[in-house]
Amino acid sequence: QWQLVESGGGLVQPGGSLRLSCTGSGFSLADYPMGWFRQAPGKEREAVACISSREDNTWYEYSVKDRFTISRDDATVYLQMNSLRPEDTAVYFCAPTNGHGPVCYEVPRVNFDSWGQGTQVTVSS
Repeated sequence: QWQLVESGGGLVQPGGSLRLSCTGSGFSLADYPMGWFRQAPGKEREAVACISSREDNTWYEYSVKDRFTISRDDATVYLQMNSLRPEDTAVYFCAPTNGHGPVCYEVPRVNFDSWGQGTQVTVSS
């Protein structure tokens, strides 16, 4: 049911910027709160940001607050990443999150298990 495709990653120097995109099929992306998650080598997957389906309310993990911005339109969820740091290096994934209406929670939706391939972000000089 859930099919997600992430794109926009790449190699960037510290302090640089990238914009990630996430599109979905098999469901109406606009109807769900959506989140970005990342997994660095040897670490657990962690939530980075989420955005509600109504009112575009957002949540950010503390280390990315004021550097990353999550946004959405009817078909795509974006993650604008500025002032990138080496510790932001990871594979980034998007997923529907728990919550509804004006609320998103920083955990994948309870019945979601169809992670996409993700997009690699490498921050290095």
